[in-house]
Amino acid sequence: MNRNPLVTPEWLYEHLQDPGLVVVDCRFDLARPEAGAEAYRKGHIPGALYLDLEKDLSAPVETHGGRHPLPEGERFAERLGEVGIDRHRMVVAYDDQGGAMAARLWWMLRFLGHEEVFVLNGGYRAWTESGYPVNDEVPRREPTRFVPDPQEELRVGMEEVKAWTGLLIDSREPARYEGRTEPIDVKAGHIPGAVNRFWKENLGKDGRWKTPAELKKEWAFAQGKQPIVYCGSGVTACANLLALHAAGIPDARLYAGSWSDWISYEQNPVATGKEN
Repeated sequence: MNRNPLVTPEWLYEHLQDPGLVVVDCRFDLARPEAGAEAYRKGHIPGALYLDLEKDLSAPVETHGGRHPLPEGERFAERLGEVGIDRHRMVVAYDDQGGAMAARLWWMLRFLGHEEVFVLNGGYRAWTESGYPVNDEVPRREPTRFVPDPQEELRVGMEEVKAWTGLLIDSREPARYEGRTEPIDVKAGHIPGAVNRFWKENLGKDGRWKTPAELKKEWAFAQGKQPIVYCGSGVTACANLLALHAAGIPDARLYAGSWSDWISYEQNPVATGKEN
């Protein structure tokens, strides 16, 4: 069953006291890694836990695997259990980066077999602009056990991408995709054959996600193609995967290491310019 992976601030406020609900703050600034945790300590949605992109949602960086490698499934499941998340609890994630960081947690939980996970449409900004309360209290939840059921069909590795002749989607901004600029990684450009769909195109001018109907129309080119999606390090690609899910294309797959993994192999080719 394909369900809208987004919930509104109004819905979350009405259900905030539900005993089976866990809210997770995923705010993170790639330019200043401590900023998300600092913002959480200053104020967050009441009852929200904090999970850090680099400390909780990524493994240590190695030669290959990209800038934000996925943590090993059992290890991440153990971390989820420590903060009181299991597969019986509904999870709502939010950030203030348009949903990209929250979408990373959304995808990771789905990968481990947890379907009851959603992203707050509009994030922390939409919550506060709606006039809903915030506080700085850090909740204490009883530890539990998260039993993972990895859905390996949702991710692919470098070798599969290298052999792939189907639809490959680059989620980065056009200037990086085309190789005109590269502020983070050591090589500029994209994987040959990839088309570009900047993840922020899924958002309206108000910073909220477009409706499922709008996304279905915009993502029609991916219907029935089981696309592989990547970005710089496997984070913002998850925002495109969430949009694809909302558009009725839940079988899209993530190249978790993404561009930063691809270029860690010297023999891999690099393309520049436009392909779509």
